[in-house]
Amino acid sequence: MKIQEITDKNVWEDFLGGCKDKTFLQSWNWGEFNKMMENKIWRWGICESEKLIGVALVVKTVAKRGTFLLVPHGPVVKLQATSPVRQNLSNGASDKRQVIEVILAKLKKIAEEENASFIRISPIWERSKENNQIFKGLGFKLAPIHAHPEASWKLNITSSEDNLLMQMRKTTRYLIRQAKKNEDIEIFQSQNSEDVEKFDKLYQEVVNRHHFIPFSLGYLKNEFLAFQPDNQISLFFGKYRKEIVASAFVLFWSNIGFYHHAALSPKCHKIPIAYLLQWEAIKEAKRRNCHLYDFWGYVSPKDESHHPWAGPTLFKMGFGGEVYEYVKTQDFPLSKKYWLTYIFEKLRKAKRGL
Repeated sequence: MKIQEITDKNVWEDFLGGCKDKTFLQSWNWGEFNKMMENKIWRWGICESEKLIGVALVVKTVAKRGTFLLVPHGPVVKLQATSPVRQNLSNGASDKRQVIEVILAKLKKIAEEENASFIRISPIWERSKENNQIFKGLGFKLAPIHAHPEASWKLNITSSEDNLLMQMRKTTRYLIRQAKKNEDIEIFQSQNSEDVEKFDKLYQEVVNRHHFIPFSLGYLKNEFLAFQPDNQISLFFGKYRKEIVASAFVLFWSNIGFYHHAALSPKCHKIPIAYLLQWEAIKEAKRRNCHLYDFWGYVSPKDESHHPWAGPTLFKMGFGGEVYEYVKTQDFPLSKKYWLTYIFEKLRKAKRGL
């Protein structure tokens, strides 16, 4: 196996189009977004006998806690599909180990040049004994905090709208219908980048109430602008009595819809507007020929009703679907500086109650 740089967007996107398990974090436009955020990136193709078998977007991340190389939800390796929407990623463990070996050797060289203290990989590979062992056997250790979602709730949306409604939790279906009947509720979309500020205004209300570290307005605008030229993103808004009280960033990439960011006014939790907004986003994904809708991460552990993600998880589960659990984020330490980052992130995780 060997690594080569990929500079052709079509080659990159065409390869990913043939892969089943993937997220927009390995898309060409996510690389463009990172460049807009002034992050250095590399786009690598992994080849065997001149055939492209995998890709990896690498992002240099510079933060107060340290500098590291990140492979977000990658590498993506093409394997034999076992169902219309899912691969059994436990198969091909030997091939995947070779891919990681080749990437790791390259990453070590880049890390030395870029003065990075560790390598972080958050693979979108099924959480299995075989896949976990690949990383453990190569000297990786579990990261103290996730880089990106390590689990996600996903819904196959290839069936009819009526069937999708019937598969929902009874309460979810009822609330959607009640919202549709409510003349005070209006749902609409926008592809106007200026409307990101409307989302951010609502988003800040949620931040002030729940006290979490938000994405900046610049981050949100750049994400929108990175995917907008290819018509891969839309802002959904929900109005109640002519006031915007709900909103969501939804990406449509490679036949998958992603519910990436969302905000709901704290004063409107008893109004079923978020349910109708989500249903309209799912229907839009169907209109765009998506076969899967990804509710984007953070699935709370079972029987932990007080977990910070318990409420959002229950909301997502009501639409039907299943949980996908990935191999946990993996770190490869390169210097003693890594352990300062490790302690810092451990403390941050504890503070968040995760």
